[in-house]
Amino acid sequence: MTAAVVHSALGLDGPPDPELIRIRDLVYQVAGIFHPDTKLRLLQDRCARRMKELKSRSLHEYFEHLTLKPTRQIELVALLNEITIGETCFFRSQAQLEAVRQIILPRIVEAKAKFPIRRLRIWSAGCSTGEEPYTVSMVLQDESHRLKDWAVEIVATDLNERSLNHARNALYGAYSTRHLTPYYREKYFLPVGEELQVHASVRKAVTFSRLNFSDDARMTFMKGIDVIFCCNVLIYFDIASKRRVIEHFYSNLMPHGYLFLGETESLYGVNDQFRLIHLPGATAYVRGDHGEKGRQGL
Repeated sequence: MTAAVVHSALGLDGPPDPELIRIRDLVYQVAGIFHPDTKLRLLQDRCARRMKELKSRSLHEYFEHLTLKPTRQIELVALLNEITIGETCFFRSQAQLEAVRQIILPRIVEAKAKFPIRRLRIWSAGCSTGEEPYTVSMVLQDESHRLKDWAVEIVATDLNERSLNHARNALYGAYSTRHLTPYYREKYFLPVGEELQVHASVRKAVTFSRLNFSDDARMTFMKGIDVIFCCNVLIYFDIASKRRVIEHFYSNLMPHGYLFLGETESLYGVNDQFRLIHLPGATAYVRGDHGEKGRQGL
């Protein structure tokens, strides 16, 4: 299928094809990801890639692949893989990590000190290709003196199966590893050709699985979380989908739990159950009463 045929099939030069709107609505219904009119070109581009692969000559024909064909579930996952391509790197949010190391981890250890089972559970929600959960695992290994006899579990989830496969392979190039200090590069990575492999000691604390935020049943079972990282994921959701996801986060966090969003993200107008706290160089949302000290984040 030539580029000219795809261009014509998508109707890029005129008003949006009604079939494209149907695909947009389907993606929203299935995954909660909404493409406003200003971002329909991105959806067009992603559909064009799949149409070329399937040799579909029209959006109507492609919509049938998504809804009527025996392989519709496989194709829907393939389209979602195209839509949810993320960009990240190791140690992307330094201020958040330092806040976890210096303030939040000691608080959680204190809050759970009398629990019969000492377990720290962290959720990287929208983990992309794995750099974030592996970074958290490295930071926690550096703080192992605080976590003696603790079980540490980092749950990493994403909608994109290709990203998850990349994460499980744990091989990264220069772009992903550009922020690594010599200390972390030498302690937690092994060179494999021109790439770096995350050390097994870091990988063993992290489990990867595919999770659709719109799957209420699966989201309900993500219980007992101490810290959630969900950075630059909710930007793809409309207000209704954001509210539903944040409600799940609130329910799944422990009473002392923390939620981190991206630096430019906010729960203003989305949820008023969480309380915003200011940390050195970062902000977080808290479930539970931390008193005046917690309110200042110090």
